[in-house]
Amino acid sequence: MSTERLIYLPLGGAGEIGMNAYVYGYGKPGKERLIVVDLGVAFPDMDTSPGVDLIIADIDWLVQRKKQIEAIFVTHAHEDHVGGIAHTYDRLGAPIYARKFTANIAKRKMAEYNHPDDAVTIVGTFPHQVEVGPFKVGFQPISHSIPESSALIIDTPAGRVVHSGDFKVDLTPGVGEPFDPAAFEEIAKGGIKALVCDSTNVFSPDPGRSEASLPDAITELVAGAKGMVVATTFASNVARVKTLAVAGERAGRSIVLLGRAMKRMVEASVEAGVLADFPATISPEQARDVPRENLLLLVTGSQGERRAASAQLARGKYMGLTMQEGDMFLFSSKTIPGNEKGVIHIMNQFSELGVDVVDDTSGKYHVSGHANRPDIETLHDLLKPQVVIPMHGEHRHLREHVKIANGKGFTGVLAVNGMMIDLSGNAPKVAEYVETGRTYLDGSVQVGALDGVVRDRIRMALNGHMTITVLMDEQDEPLGDPWVDTMGLPEIGVSKAALIDVVEQDLSQWIGRAGAKTLRDDKALDEGLRKVARQSAQNEIGKKPEVTVVVSRLS
Repeated sequence: MSTERLIYLPLGGAGEIGMNAYVYGYGKPGKERLIVVDLGVAFPDMDTSPGVDLIIADIDWLVQRKKQIEAIFVTHAHEDHVGGIAHTYDRLGAPIYARKFTANIAKRKMAEYNHPDDAVTIVGTFPHQVEVGPFKVGFQPISHSIPESSALIIDTPAGRVVHSGDFKVDLTPGVGEPFDPAAFEEIAKGGIKALVCDSTNVFSPDPGRSEASLPDAITELVAGAKGMVVATTFASNVARVKTLAVAGERAGRSIVLLGRAMKRMVEASVEAGVLADFPATISPEQARDVPRENLLLLVTGSQGERRAASAQLARGKYMGLTMQEGDMFLFSSKTIPGNEKGVIHIMNQFSELGVDVVDDTSGKYHVSGHANRPDIETLHDLLKPQVVIPMHGEHRHLREHVKIANGKGFTGVLAVNGMMIDLSGNAPKVAEYVETGRTYLDGSVQVGALDGVVRDRIRMALNGHMTITVLMDEQDEPLGDPWVDTMGLPEIGVSKAALIDVVEQDLSQWIGRAGAKTLRDDKALDEGLRKVARQSAQNEIGKKPEVTVVVSRLS
């Protein structure tokens, strides 16, 4: 009996949507050779991660096994799959493999952090495979909402694993490769040990619609508009960006790209050869001289991002361009769960300007890039895997996907972040649990979830902050009374007196009663003053703020 095993370990993306990071290993327990599939990011919000720039999966488990990592494979160029590679390269140092378009995006990210250009290697498509350690890995084209998306065909001594990546069944995607059922039937001929599969739209009961179903409806909408038309979608959805641009061109409108991500993605698509015949565009400066009824702006910010072009237009002006009554704004995108508040806020801002807002309520102007339930079942049926492991979904998505797999006669395994699955033999089992979590890119540094930075920031946001300063002389006696500075707190409390005055009076009374032993001990002073200040504030304003105590002693 072999002492080696095949393992699957999600570090991000299983039990959540975003921040994808998956590990496969083969070898003796604890000494497996490893490959990593995707290193993505998630995006912060003011409720749970104020001030944070990006969220990345905690890769400490990988860093501790750095010498065991053979390579990193990136399935496609969405931020939740490729966005973390430059932020983790210093700690992992493993070679990165991707197809041409994805590699183009990855190399740009690496260059921003002065990482070597040759760290990213461009590879062809299956049946070509990259041999690293005990693995042979091939990129099988699969349709999604960004060019050159791929499923990974991972051959190991224990059998073949298919990692679907993000996908949909689209035979006419417009830009990018169509879904090829025959190719997956061929891939399955030798038997599939496990299918690790996208679960995002598992609750959508109808077959997914093709990108090809959109152009006529969008063209009709743009052609019928009276004023300027502005449309937003995911910048990475190059097929949609082209559909929108062509609709504008047919309606006799000049096309303007607004937002760095939008321009960068179109440029990268042209460079990689995946985007042809894109309509000519004009600059924002040129657009100022064009009648507004002859303009179509394609802008970033489909998810309500505060600094994106759509949000800035909603607030008034962007690049010298403004929206007016009678203009139209089209959301040709789906709002990701959690982003509704920001999107609705922008919609209301446009409404106040007299702009007509068109969203995806009708389903006419957007199709998802992820497989609905019938499409997921199509991939199951084509591959006939021994085991189905759902990924890329919240817990409820994974659980539902397992039910579907079991109902079709496959063995479904619910594996969330940190759950290592042993795929050796015929009965998958949990091998161990790995501690997982998040790290935060906060400005120019990365901080861990347990470092307390984000926790403290949330506490300050909820409760405000108070700084107490005390001067002590050479005999450990207070020089005057403590004084208080506040941030984010009301000036007047329930006693109708200034909050600072009330707190300072309570602190003075406490320090006046404190014994010599307490006055000599900075820690005791800190704890006592903090407790009194928080209780005083609680009595006055109903909140216990975060408190910083500064004790200065004259020597």
